[in-house]
Amino acid sequence: QVRLSESGGGSAQAGGSLRLSCAASTYTGGCVAWFRQLPGTQEREGVAAVSAGGLAKLYADSVKGRFTISQDNAKDTVSLEMNNLKPADTGIYNCATKTSGSICGELWSLAGPEYRSWGQGTQVTVSS
Repeated sequence: QVRLSESGGGSAQAGGSLRLSCAASTYTGGCVAWFRQLPGTQEREGVAAVSAGGLAKLYADSVKGRFTISQDNAKDTVSLEMNNLKPADTGIYNCATKTSGSICGELWSLAGPEYRSWGQGTQVTVSS
C-alpha cells in the first residue's frame, strides 16, 4: 500500500493562502484527491483531484478559482494551493489515492472504498 504524508496545514486569515502537500512513499499511479471534513459533519467531501498523468484536474464547485491541485515533476508529491481562503474552508484535510491505474472518474469526490490509501489528516483553520 502507498503511504501518504501530509504537511502544510495551519491557520490563516480570510483572504490568505495555505499550501498543503501530500508526499507518497512511492509513485501512486492512480487518481489522487484531497478531501475535507467540515466542522459539524462526519462526511468527507471531495475538494480536488488529479489524474495519474496530471493532465486532468477536478475541483469542487466551492473551491473553483481559488484552489489549485498539482503534481511535482517526480509525481510523488501532490500539492493543494489554497488561495483566497474563507472561514467556510475550515476543516480537516486528507489526501487519498486510488489503486494504481485507477482514473478519477465521475465518482472522484466520493470518499469510498476505491480510495485505498489515506493521509493522516491536517487541520486548516481560517478566521475572519
